[in-house]
Amino acid sequence: MYKIIETLEGVCAAEGFFADGVSAGLKSNNAKDMAFIYSEEECEVASVFTTNKMYAAPIKHFRAKGEFKTNFILINSKNANAMTGKLGVEDIDEVLNALVSTCQEIINPLMSSTGVIGVRLPKQKIIEGTKLFDLSVKEPISAAKAIMTTDTFSKTISFKVELEDGSSFNIGAMAKGAGMINPAMATMLCFITTDAKVSKSVMQEILDEVVVNTFNAISVDGDTSTNDTVLLLANAKSNAFNRAAFKEALFKVMHFLALEMVRDGEGATKLVTYNVTGARDNKEAEVVAKALSDSLLVKTALFGEDPNWGRIASTVGAAGVEAYEESLSISFDELCVYKKGELLFNEAMEVKAAAIMKLPRFTISCDLGIADGSFTAYGCDLGYEYVKINADYRT
Repeated sequence: MYKIIETLEGVCAAEGFFADGVSAGLKSNNAKDMAFIYSEEECEVASVFTTNKMYAAPIKHFRAKGEFKTNFILINSKNANAMTGKLGVEDIDEVLNALVSTCQEIINPLMSSTGVIGVRLPKQKIIEGTKLFDLSVKEPISAAKAIMTTDTFSKTISFKVELEDGSSFNIGAMAKGAGMINPAMATMLCFITTDAKVSKSVMQEILDEVVVNTFNAISVDGDTSTNDTVLLLANAKSNAFNRAAFKEALFKVMHFLALEMVRDGEGATKLVTYNVTGARDNKEAEVVAKALSDSLLVKTALFGEDPNWGRIASTVGAAGVEAYEESLSISFDELCVYKKGELLFNEAMEVKAAAIMKLPRFTISCDLGIADGSFTAYGCDLGYEYVKINADYRT
């Protein structure tokens, strides 16, 4: 057996990793706006990116590299470097070449960006900002704050995994994301570091499995970003690995960060779990769960704390999968409000349901009553603050 113990070191939990955030003048008020992650040893890299066809220059740059190892990630906020064409990729090359020329320890650096679309990088500011980096520093919270855009809090997590033979490895991560989040990966950057001794192929396989029920299961607003990125770096310094333990620890990392993004959804006041069961298969359950987490009518009902179960039923019926009025059941937490065609909703039940919807976190369950397919998605409400934030995002 193995033990997974939470620690407080974020992306610096794994042996040989360092991180920090600095202010390069991209944001106002001297706020931190650039971060780095550095490993003493070269790392294998696994990745997952946005499904948006207009993917940003950093993703183009990564995909053009082919097989490689790296020991450095440069992250900037405020500017997405998206829809900037070939010049956007060339800008990355210029920044990274300048970085390598002044710091010989850095090997095959990567760059990741988040912020406004359609504006070229302020290269000189970024290049000057990199001169503030101290690769001996371990400041995971500082790094996590530097990559925030509309986030209201930083997002970090880490674990130590103790194996039965007495060996151990560490895994840690930081992420950003609060808006433009849709279940085709959230609008997010997530950087995961580990000192586990794991091959690139195994690491990629596990990452692909875990992303399905974590980052690909959340929604804030139904929009998919140009910059969505998950990078998993392994430097093997612990010389330890166990596949089951690694997968469970990675799930814990990604699931926690996914829910933190939904909890921090722009203007959100509710974190809602959509638990769909009884579908024809898991895929149809996933379609329904994501339809519910995406529905604007459902989101606004959540914001208004209105237990309008009819909106839930309507969304299920419109999802394009097998579903029947006579077999559907709907519950708010443990309170069943509709059961296989039977109208249970009365004044007393509405009071109970409304009380549940006032909670900051609760579950809406839909049993389609057809077969054994199931899926769980996560979403939030949508209110006035979301409109205010996104109406003047560029300013």
